[in-house]
Amino acid sequence: MAENCFHCGQEIEKDRIFFDEKAFCCNGCKSVYEILNANNLGNFYELNKNSGIRPDENLSQFDYLDTPEIFEKVVDFSEGNTSVVTFKIPVIHCSSCIWLLESLQDLNTNIRYSQVNFTKKTLQVSFNQNELPLSELAKFLTNLGYKPVISLETADKKEAAVDRSLTIKVAVAGFAFGNAMMFAFPEYLNTGSSVDFWLEEFAPFFRFLTFLLSIPVVVYSASDYYKSAWFGLKNKIVNIDVPIVLGILVLFFRSVYEIATNYGPGYFDTLCGLLFFMLLGKIFQKRTYSALSYDRDYKSFYPIAVTKVDFGGQQQNILLSDIKVGDRILVRNQEIIPVDSVLINGEGNIDNSFITGESATITKNPGDKIFAGGKQIGSILELEVIKTVNQSYLTQLWNKEAFRKEELGLDTLVNQISKYFTFIILGITLLAGIYWYQIDFEKMFQVVSAILIVACPCALALSTPFTMGHIMRILGRNKMYVKDAHTIEKMAKIDTLVFDKTGTITYNKKANISFEGQEITEFDLKNIKSLLKNSNHPLSKSLYEFLEVQDEYLPIENFKETAGKGYEATVRGKVYKIGSAKFTNQEAKSLETAVYLERDGEFLGKYIFKNEYRDGLAEMAKELKDYKIHVLSGDNSSEEQTLKNLIPNITEMRFSQSPEDKLEYIKHLQDQGKKVAMLGDGLNDAGALKQSNIGIAIADDTNSFTPSSDVIMNGGVLTKLHDYFALTKDAMIIVKLTFGISFLYNVVGLTAAVLGEMSPLFAAILMPLSSISVVAFTSLSTWLRSRKYFKFQ
Repeated sequence: MAENCFHCGQEIEKDRIFFDEKAFCCNGCKSVYEILNANNLGNFYELNKNSGIRPDENLSQFDYLDTPEIFEKVVDFSEGNTSVVTFKIPVIHCSSCIWLLESLQDLNTNIRYSQVNFTKKTLQVSFNQNELPLSELAKFLTNLGYKPVISLETADKKEAAVDRSLTIKVAVAGFAFGNAMMFAFPEYLNTGSSVDFWLEEFAPFFRFLTFLLSIPVVVYSASDYYKSAWFGLKNKIVNIDVPIVLGILVLFFRSVYEIATNYGPGYFDTLCGLLFFMLLGKIFQKRTYSALSYDRDYKSFYPIAVTKVDFGGQQQNILLSDIKVGDRILVRNQEIIPVDSVLINGEGNIDNSFITGESATITKNPGDKIFAGGKQIGSILELEVIKTVNQSYLTQLWNKEAFRKEELGLDTLVNQISKYFTFIILGITLLAGIYWYQIDFEKMFQVVSAILIVACPCALALSTPFTMGHIMRILGRNKMYVKDAHTIEKMAKIDTLVFDKTGTITYNKKANISFEGQEITEFDLKNIKSLLKNSNHPLSKSLYEFLEVQDEYLPIENFKETAGKGYEATVRGKVYKIGSAKFTNQEAKSLETAVYLERDGEFLGKYIFKNEYRDGLAEMAKELKDYKIHVLSGDNSSEEQTLKNLIPNITEMRFSQSPEDKLEYIKHLQDQGKKVAMLGDGLNDAGALKQSNIGIAIADDTNSFTPSSDVIMNGGVLTKLHDYFALTKDAMIIVKLTFGISFLYNVVGLTAAVLGEMSPLFAAILMPLSSISVVAFTSLSTWLRSRKYFKFQ
């Protein structure tokens, strides 16, 4: 009797697969069933009796991804026509893979951006789901040679098992190399004696054995090179594996020809050794990229704080990493939503441009889901966390190409070299082959193979990311979190520093506050305190902490903030304005920093602030004597003389500056040829941070996470700024030295290979040695330089 598959409903034609007392037609249907039931979606089968989609053995195996229940579970983000998904792709193995997979937008216009996490072998893709369904995206990647693995584990975002295939390939090549060398001894030890005559009788047999040993090496151990080269050529890309494959095939078929015609012993022992050492180099490269994982992953540990609120309304700032599912958190105006949540209270007006790159806001109502990475525009939101925190996801968003300001010299140089490297090597190989064909036909094969193997941009490609990765790790351990390697290079070129005053060179919560005005009732104080917590401005935060009245979660209506001036809203039927004197139609006093209050058009009074500056500012200024120092402030000039005393080498100060004024000031400096670093609180100074060559967000215990910044820096280490910039300058010197080592290696190696002074086997040994030398040099150099500045390396 015919039996139907429990998932797709189709008749089972082949062997049944039993799981959970149910029959399935294939592993694909079984996996979908597992995903649905593990995530409490078993009612899918009650609601959709015949809607299962059979994932058969060809590309239609991905069709089930378009099932709404599966789609929602697999994707990271989906709003409008834009979705973001993270696929597990085990075959990612080298820098060529990374380059290709991060260039998908050039191959398919419906892909907005893509980013690889080499260590976890994952690919994050943002795509137009209306034009490119998720199943078609999976098929597209499969056709490129990067088939995503989608299973119960990947749907739950768990770590997959370690891929040991490379280790097995190295073991096969090593076994074949050792035995092939042994069987080749009669050829190497031929001296013309009677013993050699006896060995010569068995030479054809030994040659045949070396041929048999080479087959699994050439077919299996080298298979990754073939796949990479083939899929590259298939998509009109000539990657670095193309010349390597040519070298392998030249040696193999030449060797087959020699033993078939009894012309010679061939190069099977050399070929096995060549692949053995190349695969060892690949393992080393894999470990190196794993060590470089902090280039993109270490920032998962930066201390972003979030405001947690209990059911009694009490607030506390805790590390984002400590947030648990079910916790309630507060997100203020202009702050990034740090984790997938459900809106509990407030009017959501979410800008998802951080995720999608498109400037558009979406209205959210209580009960709606809000994705991590969106930015609230408006009054404070109370959210309930529904998904565990993944700071790596926020890091990937922060590190997107869309937020990079420029491509710099070293990066451009490496990209240009990598782009033309393969063609240059193939050209040199062709010319050398023609020359040696006329001089020594037999030696031509060795020369061609040696050139194709020894010329590798790996050492050059590693020099910049490995050095920068080390520097990023050292800076991160010392509380400066850098967006990417580009930022290190830009920091080394900075000659002008622009500091925002409030919350940057002053303490965020330390201030002497006094009130001047009519007595404010407890009713108004509670309303004002509720309104204050909606703003992320440093003065609002200080005032919120200063007011001793009990905080209550009071509904805020018609919240509107005017950047650099103040904000207004309706609380319990009263319209309040909080901000500058001009914002509340008052006359400002000179030499005074104050926050003015107004209720229903009636002026209530003002809170006067006397800022407390960070300890060590004078010493910091002395160390930064080689930089031009500027200070910008939205406050008046009341503390101008104090600043001059603290920072005597200050170049210029400007007060009463709006966010637009700060941005224009940065532009003015850049128009003069200055390389400007702007240091601000990360949220109120977003425009100036984005405009500057380097935007440094100063964080104490608040969410200063913004795509506008290139660096997140703990406020407690601000006065050591000179040491951080000095280390980046040292990093550039180290990179240039490693460039020299890499370039020298390629020149010497290629010269020896072209002249016929290098065997393919030695070329295979030299290739990973070059990478090892670069890694060893940069590791030692960065460690020695960092010891000069920091306790933690």
